[in-house]
Amino acid sequence: MDMQNRVGSKFGGGGVMSEGQAARDRKERLRQLALEHCDLSKDPYFMRNHLGTYECKLCLTLHTTEGSYLAHTQAKKHQMGLLRRAKEEELLKQREMPVATKKQTGVMAKKVKIGRPGYGVTKGVDSNGAKCLTFSISYPEITPGIVPRYRFMSSYEQRVEAPDPKYQYLLFAAEPYETVAFKIPNEPIDKDEGRFVTNWRDGKFNLTLFFAKKAEEEGKGE
Repeated sequence: MDMQNRVGSKFGGGGVMSEGQAARDRKERLRQLALEHCDLSKDPYFMRNHLGTYECKLCLTLHTTEGSYLAHTQAKKHQMGLLRRAKEEELLKQREMPVATKKQTGVMAKKVKIGRPGYGVTKGVDSNGAKCLTFSISYPEITPGIVPRYRFMSSYEQRVEAPDPKYQYLLFAAEPYETVAFKIPNEPIDKDEGRFVTNWRDGKFNLTLFFAKKAEEEGKGE
């Protein structure tokens, strides 16, 4: 740009730049900057029309040269348009997100617990002297399609009491009820047929288990 021959300036002096000249200079600097960092072939909003000019499909503006379009992409109007478009796409993805994906990403609301279920425990001994326990848990308002679950937990897994290797815990869980746990002796469980039985019927879950007799106890019985 000619800095020497501006109206009202002395020869050899830079002179004062007018507002129009400053605007043109700013656009030229923006164009040069965009040329260094932008690839128009990858710009989804750049389009050449049938008249040989260029259009911005985001802002619906018309440009006579590629440089003019590049300068436009660095301006406030185009940048604000990009931000609005990004927000719209994000909202659209959230609306179309399937339920399974929402559960994986934690978008679904937390399930509300309705308290502890009713329960009963019966102790017994069979004809051979083996100890027996029967647990009966009531789930009258269980979530449709849910089957109660159970599992054994060692005393070292729980964080409620000080660990005691003499005991283990039997846990029962079913939505939307709270999980309940029973403290039982840490003895081997007899898993032979008919010695460990579960039953789920009419809103009640029953579990009957037998403890395996120890070798020394069997010896005493003989």
